[in-house]
Amino acid sequence: MKNTIRSVLIFLFDLLAVVVAWLGGFLIRFNFEWPEGYEQQWLLGLGVLLVTQAVACRWAGLYRGMWVFASLPDLKRVLKAVGISVAALVALVALDRGNPLIPRSLILVYPILLLVLMGGGRAAWRMWKEHHLYGGLIAQGKPVVVVGAGSGGLMLVRALERSPDWRVVALVDDDRSKWGLELCGHPVAGGVEDIANVLADHRAKHVILAMPSAASDVLRRATDLAVRAGAHVFTVPGLEDLMNGRVAINSMRPVAIEDLLGRAPVRIDSAHVQAMLAAKTVMVTGAGGSIGSELCRQLARFAPQRLVLFEASEFALYTIEQWFSLHRPEIEIVCLAGDVKDSARLAEVFTAWRPHAVFHAAAYKHVPLMEVRNAWQAVRNNVLGTLRVAEHAQRYGAERFVLISTDKAVNPTNVMGATKRLAEMACEALHSRGGSTQIEMVRFGNVLGSTGSVIPKFQEQIARGGPVTVTHPDINRYFMSIPEAAQLVLQAAAMGQGGEVFVLDMGEPVKIADLARNMIRLSGYTEDDIRIEFTGLRPGEKLYEELLADSEVTRETPHPKLRIARSRPVATGFLAELNAWLAQAGPVSDDEVRRGLLRWVPEYVPMSGRPALRVVEPGDRSVVRVGGAA
Repeated sequence: MKNTIRSVLIFLFDLLAVVVAWLGGFLIRFNFEWPEGYEQQWLLGLGVLLVTQAVACRWAGLYRGMWVFASLPDLKRVLKAVGISVAALVALVALDRGNPLIPRSLILVYPILLLVLMGGGRAAWRMWKEHHLYGGLIAQGKPVVVVGAGSGGLMLVRALERSPDWRVVALVDDDRSKWGLELCGHPVAGGVEDIANVLADHRAKHVILAMPSAASDVLRRATDLAVRAGAHVFTVPGLEDLMNGRVAINSMRPVAIEDLLGRAPVRIDSAHVQAMLAAKTVMVTGAGGSIGSELCRQLARFAPQRLVLFEASEFALYTIEQWFSLHRPEIEIVCLAGDVKDSARLAEVFTAWRPHAVFHAAAYKHVPLMEVRNAWQAVRNNVLGTLRVAEHAQRYGAERFVLISTDKAVNPTNVMGATKRLAEMACEALHSRGGSTQIEMVRFGNVLGSTGSVIPKFQEQIARGGPVTVTHPDINRYFMSIPEAAQLVLQAAAMGQGGEVFVLDMGEPVKIADLARNMIRLSGYTEDDIRIEFTGLRPGEKLYEELLADSEVTRETPHPKLRIARSRPVATGFLAELNAWLAQAGPVSDDEVRRGLLRWVPEYVPMSGRPALRVVEPGDRSVVRVGGAA
């Protein structure tokens, strides 16, 4: 009912605009004196133009737009309607045989007046409405400087003007041609390097980044300059949405370390993945872990028949079960507690649910913990567990088995990395035996925010007031987000033909010391407030991680972020000997485990066989590079 009344009122306004424009055209033509003898022509023309306008406005869709958001599309509709009116007027003037004739000057004057009335009326209504709704907010809110005066900045500024929480005082942009100009009435006060001065001039303590196409180094520079000036730095989640006009100011959040690592959004062949997973039973081991749980969330997007969640940790299993209950109740999930080394439990699970695809994410992954007093457990969980799950996938006719591996399997210097390489070899050997199951491996580096990773550790240390502990000034690591890793695992699984070791493009390595510094600054502190301590490399820890072994080569795939590694072939009889070694009752000492791993994984060089380490004192940068430098 409201919309009907609104449309009728707008329709009447447009008809009134015709009357005023037609009358105004006559008055302008005759110097604002009513001409004698023109009453008949005026009434005839008015009748024709009113009918034409009614039809033209309906055809042009003028009553679909909302006046409070009047914009260019609405102006185009007005132009269409006015154009039809002009055509009708030209025809009327051409056919007029009366005495006196309709003045031909009206062909020019009438459409100008009509356009001003119809377009100006809509613009005036929007201005009044916005002032009525948001005018009182202009002097309110926290003063903020926006970085970026492009399309993203324009969309952000427009949205901020309607928020009571923010007040834009200036913008900065590295494009010198924009300096001194204004965007929505706000000055572009200089470049990114001028942030500190602009903040001081306007007494602002907040900066919002609106640079959807900027490189990560530009974002880091802007963030660093703003933080050094004592400002709090924010961004809008999904800056791509700014370009499309979809901005949620209530989702404004502080810049996170993930925003500064320069990881481009991942795009996968969703149709290919959908074909692999739709209406299938999919099993995930380690389903409650960082990678496993994200895999489950990503898998749910592709309409599987059910998800079988296999997890040793009761709490982790409960957590992922609760997530699905809350966020994806339509997905059938089967939550199963169990150990990947338990053949009887695996047989029970595979018999009952017959999964079409198995993603094996269960693993011990913490390098120092597995290096000392836990080496044999690392072997049993990472190698024996992988072997048992892969064997059951083959035995029960699964279409695919995917092992989640790690860059630490390349030229390993630690037990964890060597066990993951041995697990890869076991999978390669199983695949070479033949069968209907395609066995694939996906190898990637550290994921941001995973359980036990460096970022949550730094966050806890910063929250406690420091110090932030880094093992070595030069240590670096590859990083990607958990969703990115999970999506690429699914893409690799869909592309694989069996037997491949997929290597993910991890981008550029990140120095952990720089990561710590950025996190300290993003938390609103300086290194004077929270210091960084260098503690020395831990057992089994490398300075540099590698994604490919020296003996390997890679080939491209259709996806730009995936390559296939071709590793050395596994020896004949490997599986029989490996099974015999894994069948030991134990306990097996750490040294015995290392000797066994040296036998199976020739590229494994334990840290004990490398140059001796010494503890690095804070500020000491005279450390010799050791431990698998590339």
